[in-house]
Amino acid sequence: MRLRIYYFTALSVSLLWAAIAAGQSSGPVRVSLDHAITLALQHNHTLLAARLTIQESQAEEITANLRPDPVLGADAQFLPFQPVTSDYFDQNAQFDIGLSYLFERGRKRQHRLQAAKDTTAVTTSQVADNERALTFLVASDFVNVQLAESTLALAEQDLKSFQNTVDISNIRYKDGDMSEADLLKIKLQLLQFQTDLSQAQLARVQALIALRQSLGFESVTADYDVAGDLDYQPVHAKRDDLESLAIQQRPDLRAAVQGVTAAQSQYELQKAIGKRDITGTADYSHTGGTNAVSLFMSMPLPIFDRNQGEIARTRYAITQSQETQKGAQEQVLTDVVNAYEGLQTNDQIIQLYRGGYLDQAQQSRDISEYAYKRGAASLLDFLDAERSYRAVQLAYRQSLAAYQLAVEQLREAVGTRSLP
Repeated sequence: MRLRIYYFTALSVSLLWAAIAAGQSSGPVRVSLDHAITLALQHNHTLLAARLTIQESQAEEITANLRPDPVLGADAQFLPFQPVTSDYFDQNAQFDIGLSYLFERGRKRQHRLQAAKDTTAVTTSQVADNERALTFLVASDFVNVQLAESTLALAEQDLKSFQNTVDISNIRYKDGDMSEADLLKIKLQLLQFQTDLSQAQLARVQALIALRQSLGFESVTADYDVAGDLDYQPVHAKRDDLESLAIQQRPDLRAAVQGVTAAQSQYELQKAIGKRDITGTADYSHTGGTNAVSLFMSMPLPIFDRNQGEIARTRYAITQSQETQKGAQEQVLTDVVNAYEGLQTNDQIIQLYRGGYLDQAQQSRDISEYAYKRGAASLLDFLDAERSYRAVQLAYRQSLAAYQLAVEQLREAVGTRSLP
């Protein structure tokens, strides 16, 4: 029985290590766009620092809701320097102890609390706007990685294809079907393909580093990769619908609207501060063998200072916040229009490539390559067709990336990733 337990334990440990090894050998972690955005919202340190401002504002709500503390006072008077009889302290010295409290008028505490809550609401919306900006940054970096990897794949494909051409040209040169000058031109052209490959590899590394910084370095391993390729997904949303959605969803506009409410709360608070508070005091005194209780009340007379300046300032601040709200709404509509028109333009460019230019560039290169390898086309014609094909393919990939960035810019302008 004991041997069976040992055997089962050893088998379990072996299977566990095998699973770990299999997981380690499965290659780098591949991150999708949605997963990348989730990681950034959880690990980006700039955003995490911004979120702490919400907790700071909530802590200020606690401070705003505090009541004044009562004040305890005590004194002893007519204490002698020389020895006295035992009844001196009872008959001649004076002892007082009292308690005072500030009674706030004008509902100051309630107004302070409401102003603090309105400030927290504005702060929360501002942090949500930071999340919107970070989401766009991550999406942009993600598209840049996809473009870099697509360009790298194209460079590798072109280099492999042209290397085959160089090998065939060497055979033709040895057979006497090609001059040495043409062979040198072919080999020099190979340098351009090798350079393009090196640049594409560097661009991919730099794009992955930029994306990892946005995600938070600790959120992914150094050898991570992105999932998915550059692709074309048409957007059929109407501009009017996008504008209406942006008015509802944009957190910066919501913060501007809440800023008007916060300014009104500050105005009401300053009016309340203009009302003078009352300080009430109750004292117990022992004097000359007599015990007595005294009551006091004091209040500043609002003759000169009635908080006029702060009341006027916050009244102007309401108008200022209203103008800020109008400006924010106009900015939202401008962002939507610019993003929408940019998307439409990039969509038209994509349609041009997909409508025939890609196929034509491919056919031109294939025909020239076929003819050149069989001696029916000149070297210059083949190299020109090769350059045209590379230029069209690279431009198409850049257009795809520009289209994807336009889609992400539209999502940022609307304030949500779910487009109608």
